[in-house]
Amino acid sequence: MLYRQLGATGLDVSILSFGASSLGGVFHDIDEGRAIEAVYAAIDSGINFIDVSPYYGFTKAETVLGKALKHIDRKSYYLSTKVGRYGKDGVKTWDYSGKRAVRSVEESMDRLNIEYIDLINCHDIEFSDLNQIIQETLPALHEMKNKGVVGHVGITGLPLDQLKYLVEKAPKGHIETILNFCHYCINDDALADDTEFYHGNNVGIINASPLSMGLLSERGAPAWHPASNAIKNACKKAADHCKSKDYPIEKLAIQYAVNHPYIATTLVSTSNPDNIIKNARWTEEAINKQLLAEVQEILKPIYRETWENS
Repeated sequence: MLYRQLGATGLDVSILSFGASSLGGVFHDIDEGRAIEAVYAAIDSGINFIDVSPYYGFTKAETVLGKALKHIDRKSYYLSTKVGRYGKDGVKTWDYSGKRAVRSVEESMDRLNIEYIDLINCHDIEFSDLNQIIQETLPALHEMKNKGVVGHVGITGLPLDQLKYLVEKAPKGHIETILNFCHYCINDDALADDTEFYHGNNVGIINASPLSMGLLSERGAPAWHPASNAIKNACKKAADHCKSKDYPIEKLAIQYAVNHPYIATTLVSTSNPDNIIKNARWTEEAINKQLLAEVQEILKPIYRETWENS
């Protein structure tokens, strides 16, 4: 496993990291025992960065992950979680107030069975008042950083322009990392346009969902996926082409995503220990450049087409 520096945080993170959203049953029902084994398998494979949120499974992901972390050496991983986006009884809620952010951190630490969070993020900032993030949420999180409760502070979201806006407008150093999803994968690499900007501002880049939330998979996107039918159809055609070459599109997508030098780490989410072992192994193999070119040609009609977060 290769490792890269996450901006100016001093964290040396694995190029492939573990996204724990799947532990909340976000994509499909899970076997909790197998899900916990997946966390162990990630650590054993050299993965040292784990990302979660109280929103995933409406606290279920943090709770299941916490059961696994009780049995893992705290020095063997960095942990990232979030504030601002929540849910209960099937209802989504948002609260980016400083007071709620502090309470959220405390609740997450209880569920995760830890006493320190390496990276705390404002979750999905597109649902917030961006001025509130600058004036209230970030200062509250930095106060917790000053107290030694959290190590670093970041933001997450889908729209690239809003992430960049906050980095430009917030006090220098207040945003140490950004996490963006579905914008550095084979069908949409728009995040690449901003990597020089973040690198120049010492902001670490975390890429999530190299499979574009299931679009770039043999199983295909889940029913709730917000992509257009044109995007879904093109990605299915690409997946079928890879299958005909006996080269899973998942493998191609992960290999593509981890190769950008300014992207510190790429999150993959699975509750299957066999999958995370396989994903980690793929990062150590050379990508099939000819097949990548063929897939990019298939995806050209929907290249960089995106959707709104929901």
